[in-house]
Amino acid sequence: MPTLFDPARFGDILLANRIVMAPLTRDRAGPRQVPTELMRTYYEQRAGAGLIVTEGTQISPEGQGYLDTPGIHSDEQVQAWRRVTDAVHARGGRIVLQLWHVGRISHVSLLPAGMVPVSSTARAANTKTFTAAGFEPVSTPRALRGDEIPRLVDDYRRAAANALRAGFDGVEVHGANGYLIEQFLRDSLNHRSDAYGGPPEQRVRLLVEVMTAIAGEIGGGRTGLRLSPVTPSNDAALDSDPQGLYELALQRLAPLKLAFIHVVEGTTGGPRDSTPFDWAALRARFKHGHAAGGWIVNNGYTRAMAMDAVASGHADAVAFGKAYIANPDLAQRLRRDAPLAEAQRATFYGGGAEGYTDYPALAD
Repeated sequence: MPTLFDPARFGDILLANRIVMAPLTRDRAGPRQVPTELMRTYYEQRAGAGLIVTEGTQISPEGQGYLDTPGIHSDEQVQAWRRVTDAVHARGGRIVLQLWHVGRISHVSLLPAGMVPVSSTARAANTKTFTAAGFEPVSTPRALRGDEIPRLVDDYRRAAANALRAGFDGVEVHGANGYLIEQFLRDSLNHRSDAYGGPPEQRVRLLVEVMTAIAGEIGGGRTGLRLSPVTPSNDAALDSDPQGLYELALQRLAPLKLAFIHVVEGTTGGPRDSTPFDWAALRARFKHGHAAGGWIVNNGYTRAMAMDAVASGHADAVAFGKAYIANPDLAQRLRRDAPLAEAQRATFYGGGAEGYTDYPALAD
């Protein structure tokens, strides 16, 4: 069996090892949502990962939900991201862009004038977001009209095309953690009575349309998806049948032969055993007839757990989040079983180089 440190191929993407940098929102793109030179340095420092998944990046101005997060909907953003991808590739790394629409997890101050957040259903989330005033309760959304959904799907498609223009090796669609895609998937959040609501077959429709449009634009082999079937993040109560819902979703996506699926096991940033779930059965839905697709697992993995997950065949790769904040050379540290630095929570969101690009590598 392969090890955590062996190369892999996920669709059309070649990885030097099976250590993945998970997406991490850091809020440092500035008011125009344009990647900065500081962000270029941050990702370049972490190019030793087999695959970098960038921070969530909004597909449109109305998809933004946090202060100073980057976008991929303007030429200026594309050109700035190109400097990031060039730097990562120059160090032998691979990097995909996480495509993000937050849906109801937003605030009117973050959106174009006159806009309110959109969701499957006009119900506010009991959570907060990061604005210019600090952490504030999110605004009440309106329900997307059925005639608006084709434009939303096309926003995802154009964002994926822009990602490839910016030099990314592919994209990961953010279908996790209570954001827009999941607001349509779960019956706890989706109270629609049209073709995008009701039974599971209709609640997976938006996800399938989005993934089909993106795969048609850039190829399934450069398209990935992140899911969190049992996490309650952002006031997302569990679906009445999470096992059935997410297995159905992957069954419907099977013809696209996606590059990878990236799953959060358990509660994001919390217990791994919060809700019983058969991860092997979900993986089997994806792997059926598609051995080239990668299965990436995430949430609280230690070095020993990650090595066992790959060696046992539980996963093809393991994603690390917070560990990558304080350890730019995490892949090297894991290979050498070296000590890991601790991250400063106070500098997670917003700010400058402190707690961002000033964590030393082992060689320093």
